[in-house]
Amino acid sequence: MVHQYKNNGYNIVLDVNSGSVHVVDDIVYDLIEPVERLSGRDCKAESVALGSRMAECGLLENLPYKREEIDEALEEILELKEAGMLYAPDIYEDYIGDFKKRETVVKALCLHIAHDCNLACKYCFAGEGEYHGRRALMSYETGKKALDFLVANSGGRVNLEVDFFGGEPLLNWQVVKDLVAYGRSLEEPNHKKFRFTLTTNGVLLDDEVMEFVNREMANVVLSIDGRKAVHDRMRPHRGGQGSYEEIVPKFKKLADSRGQTNYYVRGTFTHHNLDFAEDVAHLADLGFEQISVEPVVAKPEDDYALREEDLYKLLTEYDRLAVELLERRKAGHPVNFFHFMIDLEGGPCVAKRLSGCGSGTEYLAVTPWGDLYPCHQFVGNEDFLMGNVDEGVKRTDIRDEFKACNVYAKEKCRKCFAKFYCSGGCAANSYNFHGNINDAYDLGCELQRKRVECAIMIKAALAEEGQGQSL
Repeated sequence: MVHQYKNNGYNIVLDVNSGSVHVVDDIVYDLIEPVERLSGRDCKAESVALGSRMAECGLLENLPYKREEIDEALEEILELKEAGMLYAPDIYEDYIGDFKKRETVVKALCLHIAHDCNLACKYCFAGEGEYHGRRALMSYETGKKALDFLVANSGGRVNLEVDFFGGEPLLNWQVVKDLVAYGRSLEEPNHKKFRFTLTTNGVLLDDEVMEFVNREMANVVLSIDGRKAVHDRMRPHRGGQGSYEEIVPKFKKLADSRGQTNYYVRGTFTHHNLDFAEDVAHLADLGFEQISVEPVVAKPEDDYALREEDLYKLLTEYDRLAVELLERRKAGHPVNFFHFMIDLEGGPCVAKRLSGCGSGTEYLAVTPWGDLYPCHQFVGNEDFLMGNVDEGVKRTDIRDEFKACNVYAKEKCRKCFAKFYCSGGCAANSYNFHGNINDAYDLGCELQRKRVECAIMIKAALAEEGQGQSL
C-alpha cells in the first residue's frame, strides 16, 4: 500500500507497510501510482521494459515527460522496490494469530482518585467528574489494593504506569501522596518500577504540590484550552466564572520548574474555536514548549460538537499549524505539538502498531470504589464493568474482546494509510458512535489522517534542513 500527497511544496510518498517515506520530484510522484497499478500484472525488473509495458497499457498517456526521463525515474522506483522501501508486502497481518495468543499482563492503571471536580467544563465526558454516577474520593486502602493488583498481574514486566486522574485528583491530594509512597515501597521487593503521572486543571496547584510533582511524577498533564475567551467559555467554575487567570501563572511556573520537559499543556478545541491553531500559538507565546490541543468528541446535538461541515476548515487549520510550527523552529523557538510527533525510524513495537493503547487488556481504569473498566472513557457503563481490585478481572470475555481489537479487525482501517500510526483509533469513540469497539469514529479518522500527513511533512522539512531524522 502506498499513500502519496502534496503538502507545503513537498511531494511525499509513504510506503505504508515498510514505513518508508520518500520526498520525490514531480516525475517520480506521477509514476508511483501507475507502477503500482501495473505491478499486479507483468511488471518487469528493468526500467526500459517496464516503461514499454506501461506505454502499451496506456499508463503514460498525458504525462508531460520525455521517454528517457520516464525510464530514469522508473529505475529509481524499481531500486526502492527491490530494497523493500516501496510497494512492500504486508507482513503484519500474519502476526495477528500470535498477537491474540500472547499472555495478558497489565502494565498501566488510570486511578480515578476523585470522582469530583472544582470546575464545570462543558464538554466533560465525565459529567463534571461524577462519571454519571456519584461523587466519591478514592480511599487509601482502595488505592493500595489497586497497586497490589497491578503488581500481581504485571507478569515479568518491570516498568509500570499509574496515572492519577479525575475529576480533579488534587481534591484528594493526601491520598495521591500516600499512594506514591506505597508504590515506591513495592518497587524493590517486587522488582518493579513505577512511573507516576498526574492530570490536573491547576486550580489547587501550589508550591507544595509542585515540589512533590517534580520529585515523583514522570509526566504532568495541565488542562488549558488556549486563549482566555476560548478557555473560560468551556472551562468555568461551577459559578460560571472563568479559570484562565488563576491557572496560567501556576502552569507557567510548573512548566519552567520542570525545564520545559516532561509535561503537556493539554487543550480541547470545539466547534466554537475552529481556528485552534491560534490557541496553540497562544500557548506557545506564553512560553509553553510541550503542547497538545485535541478535537472534542461530543454528541451531535451538543452545540460545541464538531460537524461534517467543519471538516474543511479543520484540515486547513492543521496545515496552517504545521507551517506555523516550522517557522517557529526556524526562528529558534521550537514547540512540540503532541499530534505532530512521529518516529519514522524506530516507532512503536508491532503490538502497539496493531492495537494501540492496550485498553481492556494492558491498561485499565479503577473507580474510587475499586471497580475495573477497560479505560476511563468506559467508566460508568455497566456493560463494561470487568471486575474489581479485590477479585481481579472477572469478565474475561470483555478482556478477550479488547484483546482481539486491532487494525485488521476493523474494515475501515484495513485500507487506511494511517493505520500503523493511529493503531485503529479509540475504542471508546468507536463504541459511542457505532455501538461496537471494532468500528471507527469517522470524523476523528479524517483528522488523524491529516495529522499524520502534517507530521511527516514536518519531518521532511527538517531533514531537508539537516535538523531532523533522515528520510
